[in-house]
Amino acid sequence: MRLATAFAMTLAAMPVAADPVVVELFTSQGCSSCPPADALLGELAERDDVIALSLHVDYWDWIGWTDTFATAGYTARQRAYAQAAGTSVVYTPQFVIAGTDQVAGPSAMELVSRISAHQGTTDDVLKAVTTGSGGTAIQADAGGVPARLVLAELLPKATVQIGRGENAGREVTYHNVVRDWTILADWDGSPTVMDLPEPADGHYRVVLAQSMADGAPGRVIGAVKLD
Repeated sequence: MRLATAFAMTLAAMPVAADPVVVELFTSQGCSSCPPADALLGELAERDDVIALSLHVDYWDWIGWTDTFATAGYTARQRAYAQAAGTSVVYTPQFVIAGTDQVAGPSAMELVSRISAHQGTTDDVLKAVTTGSGGTAIQADAGGVPARLVLAELLPKATVQIGRGENAGREVTYHNVVRDWTILADWDGSPTVMDLPEPADGHYRVVLAQSMADGAPGRVIGAVKLD
């Protein structure tokens, strides 16, 4: 049975939880091991109880293909997760679940297990609200825990024809590609409302509330899809 098919069947058997679990995939167009993980993230992107994020790193670019979605900022985020885990090693593909658990490679069953373990653990602290001018704002209720509020702008789907590098000649489809990452505020946990910019055409937005420790990201305490 194909990995993606088995993963889809397992996902279908998972109960749907009310609070979304944030799953980040650190990936690269230049990494030959990444397409199966990219496909798994596509399956997760279909679920209402998961916020799936594809973050493309730039350290594969030297092989001969410059990833069209990569930024140094996403590489830095992955390295910060490694720092939080007490290591300097980063690799692709790598999933990070809820800001705390890390899964190497397209390990479908382990990924499902980690997601299931985090269902229902995200706090209901973020809500999308409409402003008086008809725009969108984020309402952060009292969370009791300081956190960083982040706005991520996503491209829902994109297919790339890769010309060089380890995936030369392959056409790969990516889902929920993070195209912009904006720190809104370092939130003290008290109730607040912040206006948000409109997304670029064809993109949509999510907001995360994530605990921080010594500059490194930690547990995602809240998350909401806005579009």
